[in-house]
Amino acid sequence: MTQAPTKITFFEFLTPLITSGMKTITIRDEAESHYVPGTQVEVFTLEADKKVCEIKILSVEPLQFDEINEFHAQQEALPLDELKRLIAEIYPNLNELYVISYELI
Repeated sequence: MTQAPTKITFFEFLTPLITSGMKTITIRDEAESHYVPGTQVEVFTLEADKKVCEIKILSVEPLQFDEINEFHAQQEALPLDELKRLIAEIYPNLNELYVISYELI
């Protein structure tokens, strides 16, 4: 059995949204979909690998790019058009995504 991941990285500009509790989901590709609900994960910045906080994974669910909506944008604490642009930039031409819900510990 594979070990559940214990670390997740975010762009530095997103970390204040996480620590404030405003950002409660992240949308990732299949390579990053192996988080396990109920586990604690350390949050680090992607750029500097600096620890920011810890979160508890609540759920991991499949999501099509076309299904990203205003509700996801609210949970990401980003405008919908910006969220879709960012996801398309990070995962070009990828429709199979996963939404990972979490809460601050």
